[in-house]
Amino acid sequence: MRVLAAMSGGVDSAVAAARAAEAGHEVTGIHLALSRNPKSYRTGARGCCTIEDANDARRAADVIGIPFYVWDLSDQFHEAVVEDFLSEYAGGRTPNPCLRCNEKIKFAAVLDRALALGFDAVVTGHYARLSEGPDGVELHRAVDAGKDQSYVLGVLTQEQLRHSLFPLGDSPKPAVRDEATRRGLQVADKPDSHDICFISDGDTGGWLADKLSDVNRGGAIVSADGEVLGTHEGSWRFTIGQRKGLRIGTPAGDGRPRYVLNIEPVSGTVTVGPREALSVSGLDCIRPLWSGAAPTSPLEATVQLRAHGEEHRAVVTPSAAGFSVALLDPATGIAPGQACVVYDGTRVVGSGTIAATVRG
Repeated sequence: MRVLAAMSGGVDSAVAAARAAEAGHEVTGIHLALSRNPKSYRTGARGCCTIEDANDARRAADVIGIPFYVWDLSDQFHEAVVEDFLSEYAGGRTPNPCLRCNEKIKFAAVLDRALALGFDAVVTGHYARLSEGPDGVELHRAVDAGKDQSYVLGVLTQEQLRHSLFPLGDSPKPAVRDEATRRGLQVADKPDSHDICFISDGDTGGWLADKLSDVNRGGAIVSADGEVLGTHEGSWRFTIGQRKGLRIGTPAGDGRPRYVLNIEPVSGTVTVGPREALSVSGLDCIRPLWSGAAPTSPLEATVQLRAHGEEHRAVVTPSAAGFSVALLDPATGIAPGQACVVYDGTRVVGSGTIAATVRG
């Protein structure tokens, strides 16, 4: 097959491209230029979105012996990922920019262009597995549970899965680094990327304060019973479940820490309370995407609510607008805007965006 290898400049995508070439595919490497001004994005060799990363990707392609190009998708990235991130925070929700990047950039813009150019598939360094099932291509968790990325791939359609390759799904991360060393890839010991790539210094709150200073200028911090405890300079500085940085002068009566329970962006009101008040027993999810046939009746499953969060046993009930989730294992710190990915064992059944939570 003719395949396009998306090379971020990190060790995972480099080894994925090398494995694809070794398997006999005709591989072309590409690096995505996602910043309109590279100096405004994160600096340092962290595996995504910097000038250093582009150079690392080019060197890896040279070692592998494949053609290499840089694709400028900065305008699409800014609109689909950066602007979405800002609007979600301004609306009091907590987005996942890496999931949105996979959905809108790596497996939409890139794959669409790849197919138009005559490529058969896109190969990436994501840790996930694909297999054929009765309803089409199935997306499964990776063997390395600590590196599994099926959650951020849960937004992919059947068409996208049919044209994707994930060569690392059966490998533990240490083995991938060892392989990179054996192949002479200089990125073998390069640190993994964890921060949000378009926030150069990792200070999300400060970045949001600069971008959203005219959207929400502040409001009150109140207790669950409405007592005003303090003020803040912007509700987008907070996320559900946050404990640090509340700067409340009045201590709780029982001396225990307070957590953010709710964010109301219109009035700017941030409600805080005890940890147990964060317990969520149910979810309402919108924008459903089912991997295969959509369920027509309630199903017992597990759900994952954060990129590296634990699984929760649940009953998922489809509806006209999306699906509801009754959590058999209550969760804490869950916020609207996050993704809910539904699993049957290791298989991704579908995903949706959390629109509301049920407390208690």
